[in-house]
Amino acid sequence: MKKLFTLILALSLTAGILTGCGNADTKKESGLSGELNLYTWDGMFPQEILRGFEEETGVRINYSNFSYDEEMLAKLEETKGGDYDFVIADDYILELVIKEGLAQKLDTAKLETYDNLNPVYMSQFYDPDNGYTIPYGAGIPLIVYDPALTDVEITGYADLWNPALKDNVAITANYRVINGITLKTMGESFNTEDLDTIKAAGDKLIELAPNIRVIEDNNTQDLLISGEVAAAFLYTSQVSTALQARDDLKVVYPEEGLGFGIMAGFIPSDAPNAEAAYAFIDYINRPENAAKCFEYIGYYCTNKAAEAFLSEESKRMIVLPEGASEGEIIQNVSQEAEDLHAQIWNRFKAACD
Repeated sequence: MKKLFTLILALSLTAGILTGCGNADTKKESGLSGELNLYTWDGMFPQEILRGFEEETGVRINYSNFSYDEEMLAKLEETKGGDYDFVIADDYILELVIKEGLAQKLDTAKLETYDNLNPVYMSQFYDPDNGYTIPYGAGIPLIVYDPALTDVEITGYADLWNPALKDNVAITANYRVINGITLKTMGESFNTEDLDTIKAAGDKLIELAPNIRVIEDNNTQDLLISGEVAAAFLYTSQVSTALQARDDLKVVYPEEGLGFGIMAGFIPSDAPNAEAAYAFIDYINRPENAAKCFEYIGYYCTNKAAEAFLSEESKRMIVLPEGASEGEIIQNVSQEAEDLHAQIWNRFKAACD
């Protein structure tokens, strides 16, 4: 998901801030000691959550961050599942982590808050039996449009092809996502391996070209906010930014089905302090704490119990509406299918120029 969504908030942690927050009584009551080695991207937790965990347990947090999922995997392979106690990463890399035996099986009996998790974001391809991971945020690309600039009532991806939107649509630049929503208009999976189906989607995608004004990954929402386009297909953080800037915009959960990516946490196979990791998972999944975390990172809330503690404004942006279709995660496909997707994308971009 880091390839799809950009976190704009930074978290600065220093030993001076985090050391000495717990007191002796708290440490004794918690039964925990030592340190929690946390490994994820920068800016994934509000400082008050990290400090609160330390104060309650007496465990000091060492926060290390990586820039790319592959960097995390390489480090975990190097340490053979050691050095770190709790790691949060993206869906596709989690599949490799589990296959390589770098994550330990979760003992959910140790997690009082386990039932708070939203099942919509669980039982995914990388962990179908939920044996290793805990979801922590999801990104769902959506359509947002300005009803003052078009008479088209947009309810799904297919409406982006409406001739009334000629030269009036902005889209992100991830070719598997854009090819994928075209497949969705045909009732197909993002991850179909059928080459004839993928070719047919490519032909349909070319028909969208006259409506496209801009293909851009960064700050795509600005074109919608400024009124330069009537509709845009945006990443989660861009959707949030657009809705915060203009409450007259309409967000669309496409009727053909959602696509999304999920971040999830796991305890490495040889974690030095797994018990502290269990305590941390429980702490961040208490409803009040989870709400603070999700409002901070701006991704979809994967803790069902936390939704009652979100502000109304946050609910509009980071809670999946009741009745919305379950989404599909884009996964790796065969090299032949991947190459065909790339060829289709290049042809589409040329048609949009």
